[in-house]
Amino acid sequence: MTLERHNRLLIGLGIAAAILIGRLFVIQIVDTSYKIDASNNSMVYQTIYPTRGIIHDRNGKILVGNKMTYDLLVTPKEVEEFDTLTLCNVLGISPEFVREKMDEYHRYRTRIGYRSVVMLKQIPPETYLKFAEVSYRFPGFRGQARSIREYPFNAGGNLLGYVSEVDKAYIESHNGEYASGDYAGKTGIEAAREKELRGEKGYAIFLRNSRNKIESRYRNGEMDKEAIPGNDITTTIDADLQKYGQMLMQNKVGSLVAIEPSTGEILTLVSSPGIDVDVLADFGSHYNEILNDLYKPMFNRTVQAPYPPGSVFKLVNGLIGLQEGVLTPETEYPCSMGYHFGRNKLGCHDHRSPLDLEESIMMSCNAYYCYVLRSILENGRYSSIAEALDKWNEYVKSFGFGRKLGSDFPAELGGTIPDAAYYDKVYGKNAWKATNIISLSIGQGEIGCTPLHLANLCATIANRGYYYIPHIVKDSEHVSIDSKFRQRQYTMVDTSYFPVVVEGMYRAVNSGYGSGATASVAAVEGLDICGKTGTAQNPRGDDNSVFICFAPKDNPKIAVAAYIEHGSFGARWAAPIASLLVEKYLTGEISPQRGYLETRVLEGNLMDKVKAE
Repeated sequence: MTLERHNRLLIGLGIAAAILIGRLFVIQIVDTSYKIDASNNSMVYQTIYPTRGIIHDRNGKILVGNKMTYDLLVTPKEVEEFDTLTLCNVLGISPEFVREKMDEYHRYRTRIGYRSVVMLKQIPPETYLKFAEVSYRFPGFRGQARSIREYPFNAGGNLLGYVSEVDKAYIESHNGEYASGDYAGKTGIEAAREKELRGEKGYAIFLRNSRNKIESRYRNGEMDKEAIPGNDITTTIDADLQKYGQMLMQNKVGSLVAIEPSTGEILTLVSSPGIDVDVLADFGSHYNEILNDLYKPMFNRTVQAPYPPGSVFKLVNGLIGLQEGVLTPETEYPCSMGYHFGRNKLGCHDHRSPLDLEESIMMSCNAYYCYVLRSILENGRYSSIAEALDKWNEYVKSFGFGRKLGSDFPAELGGTIPDAAYYDKVYGKNAWKATNIISLSIGQGEIGCTPLHLANLCATIANRGYYYIPHIVKDSEHVSIDSKFRQRQYTMVDTSYFPVVVEGMYRAVNSGYGSGATASVAAVEGLDICGKTGTAQNPRGDDNSVFICFAPKDNPKIAVAAYIEHGSFGARWAAPIASLLVEKYLTGEISPQRGYLETRVLEGNLMDKVKAE
C-alpha cells in the first residue's frame, strides 16, 4: 500500500469517526429527546389534564364553568399490603368495591404492568384531602387532579350538551387525538365547539429506581409539559331569557326559539322537556334513566323535530303569490266556513267574508290561501302544474325551508318541502292537480320543518325579506365565527312585498278582541308585537299550537317561534308563551295586567296529553 493511499484511508476513517462522535454528542448531550425515549422504561409520565374552556352567555354570565376533582390512580405492581377498611372510610367506598378492583388488577397484572389505572373517578376535593393526609400508608395509590363541569346557571341542558369519557369507537374515529381516560363533548355546544374548548394535555415526568419505585422528578421538571387550558366560548344566548323560557315551557312538550333578527344570533333555544343542568355534571349515572324517559329529553326538538308548520306557513304562500303576480294586497276571496272543491271541503272557522290579504292574515282564513295556492299552481306562465310546483318549491327553500339552515348548532334537521317528482311517485306522472295538494296552502300535508326554521321565517319577515343564518356562538378573543353568519340571505321574494304581510301580522295581534283577530292574547301595550297563529293538525291527539311573532314592528329586536305539542289552537298556548318571552326580553318584567296570563302558563300542564299518545 502506497503512503498516499494509506493517508487517504486514515483521513477517511478520521472523518467518519468525527461524524459518529458528533452524532453521539448531539444524541446524548444536545438533543435530550433521544435519551428520554431510550429511558422510557425508567420513566413515569403523569398526565396533566387541562381545564376546559368556560362557556359564557352574551352578557358575560357563566353558563358552564369548571370545578376541581381528583381521580384515584393505582399502579398494581407498586401496591403493598394495606388497611382496606381505613382506605374505604377515607374515600367513602365499600370494602367489596376495593376487593373487586384489586382482584381485577391481579388477574390482568401482566397486561397492566407498571401502568397506572383509574380506580375511582371524580373524588371531591374535601374527600381527596382526607386521603392525601394518609396516602403514605397506601403505596401504589395516588391522586390525579382534573376539572369537571359545573353549571352555576340553570339555562339549557340540551343547548349546552354534556361531556363524558371517550370510548374506543370515539378514540378510533379521531385519529389518535384522544386516549383512554380523556373526556370530550358529546352533544350541544360542548360537541360543536370541542376543538376550542378541550385544551391540550400536559405531563410531568418522574424517575423510577432499580426497585421500580418512583423517587424523583426527571431533571427537576425541566422536561415537563404544562397543560394548555381550553379557549372560552361566548354564546349568543341570553341566560336570563333562556331560564325564563324554560319556566314557561315547564310541563309542556315542544320548543321555544328566539332570534335577534338584525344578527341571526339565537337568544333562546328551549327544547321541552329537556335535560336539567344538574344532571349534566354526572351524566353517565343518569344515562339509562334519561334514555328510557317517555318524553325523550335528549331529543332536541328545536332543531330535530320535523313538524308541520300549520297556518304560519300562509305567510310564505301569500308572499309567493305577490311575487308571482297572482295576488295583490287588495285581492279578496270568499270563505264559507272553508274552501269547497267538488265534494270536498277544507274547513275554516267562522268570520266575515270576503277578505283581502291583510285581513286574511289577521283572521287566518284557510279558504283564502287555498285560492292563493291554486292561483300559484295554475299560473298560465308555466307549462304545467308540475313546473309551477317546482318553482313554488324554489321560493319556499329560499326562506330556509326544506334544508339545513347551516347553523353552528349540531344535529340540525333539514326538513321536507315536496316537489313535482314526489307527487309523480304518489299519484303517477301528470295524474295529480292543485286540489290534490291543497293542504300545502295552510302548512299541512307533506311539509316538515323545525321550530328553528319557523323562528328564522319570523326573523326574515321582521327584516322585510332577508335573514342571517341563525347561530349560537359569538366572535370573541380566541374563537372566531364563520363569515357566512354575517352575510344577508335574501329570499326570492322582493323586499317591497313584505310590508303588507307585516301589517297583517300587526293587525292579528293589535286589532283587539271582537275584531276577528286571532292573536289578541299576545298584545302588549307599547311593544307593537306582530304575530301569526298556527294550528297544526296532529293525527295522534289534540292539534299542535303554533305562534311566531316579532317586536317591535319597526327596528325589531326579537323574533320568536313557539311550538306546543297537543296545545290546541295557536292562541291557546303558543301565543301567550311567545308574547310573554318577548315582553320579558324587551321590558325585563311582565306587566301586572298580564300577570294572570303568566300564572296560567306557568301552572299549565299538558304532559298527560302526550303520555296518552
